[in-house]
Amino acid sequence: MTLAACVDVGSTFTKAVVVDLADGTLVASASHPTTVGTDVMDGLSAAVAATGVTVSDVYVCSSAGGGLRLAVVGHEALVTAEAGHRVGLSAGARVVHVAAGRLDRAGLAALRAARPDVVLLVGGTDGGDADTIVHNAQRLRYKVPVVVAGNAEARSTVVDILAGRGIPVTATENVLPRIGVLNPRPARAAIREVFLRHVIGGKKLSRGPRFASLVRGATPDVVLTAVELLADRTGHDLAVVDVGGATTDVYSVLAPDAGAEPEVAGTLWRSRTVEGDLGVRWSAPGVVEAARQERLLSSTEEGRLAAAAAARAADPRWLPAHAAERAVDLRLATLAATVALRRHARGEPAGPGAPRRGGKDLSRVRLAVGSGGVLRHAGPGRAAAVLEEALADHGGGWALPQRATTVTDVRGVLAAAGLLAAEHPAAADAVLQQHLRAA
Repeated sequence: MTLAACVDVGSTFTKAVVVDLADGTLVASASHPTTVGTDVMDGLSAAVAATGVTVSDVYVCSSAGGGLRLAVVGHEALVTAEAGHRVGLSAGARVVHVAAGRLDRAGLAALRAARPDVVLLVGGTDGGDADTIVHNAQRLRYKVPVVVAGNAEARSTVVDILAGRGIPVTATENVLPRIGVLNPRPARAAIREVFLRHVIGGKKLSRGPRFASLVRGATPDVVLTAVELLADRTGHDLAVVDVGGATTDVYSVLAPDAGAEPEVAGTLWRSRTVEGDLGVRWSAPGVVEAARQERLLSSTEEGRLAAAAAARAADPRWLPAHAAERAVDLRLATLAATVALRRHARGEPAGPGAPRRGGKDLSRVRLAVGSGGVLRHAGPGRAAAVLEEALADHGGGWALPQRATTVTDVRGVLAAAGLLAAEHPAAADAVLQQHLRAA
């Protein structure tokens, strides 16, 4: 057997899954608290050792240290900046700032205050406006890596400006070559490359070079790769809800709707949204607040959950010791999944009184996957109940799936399959088919 350890280094826990590369069999799994305070290799090595298996290869994805923080600088708020925002999310980033138009002193200060790891510089369709992206390149003096994915006719000028200032710069194809046409893959690949080359080492998560050499991508980007692979194999629309300690991510892969009204910023049929205020540990108070705003809580339950959420946020490594505490975790997870699905499906308003944009029609979803530690440790029945309640959310203002089967990623195989997809596609496919096949 040729065994590989697929390791997800999270903000709180490091999870290791050992896979037989010959047939995709899951051999063992284990976890260990992430050792951000010392060296993440300590926790990584401990997690792999805890599997009790000797492996020949180690594949790693990471969201430790805050993951990938991305700022988007574009031209129009509703066009290229919005397109860049959507592409950034699909690349596994947490988009911490979006700027539109010509950067001025205040705009530069806001950009710096967001502390991005990478700047995605976009603007202008191919052959369209070039002045704005060139102006913004001239104003950028913040020494973080820049990915240029705007007007092709301005690309070389922008690269020369940034490179001449000593800013690491990677150029790729335009995210929005024409109005309504979104081109995410080149920018997504470029962001991944910059994450691996500049960000992982820059976060000082490990004292030596080995961790940076092992990491293959940001965890959300790797998971989306697995979600895309699963959708391609099933041939159906699918959705994944990943409830974490700090964020709740929703991934969807949908068949393009030929009759849909095109958006000027383009439609991303394979997408991810990240809700940074929804999590069952670091962001637990945000779950209660969001559920209150969505009118999902009675006043009595709100008060009880608020106290429990505050305690969890104060000690993110806390684990429930009895059934009542586990029930609170699952209630927080249900609320986080419900709100996250509402936001993903409804989209966000373009402005006061304006129609929503970026929403997804999940009515044809045939497979819904629940993921995240709180669901993995809940047991199949309880985890399924969380997802089924969120999918039966008739008060959310979105089209519910009509025939969705639910499964739970109880072994944490999504990250493993995403890590193996490029070099061992057959093993990645087998892992997904063995553990996430709809009943």
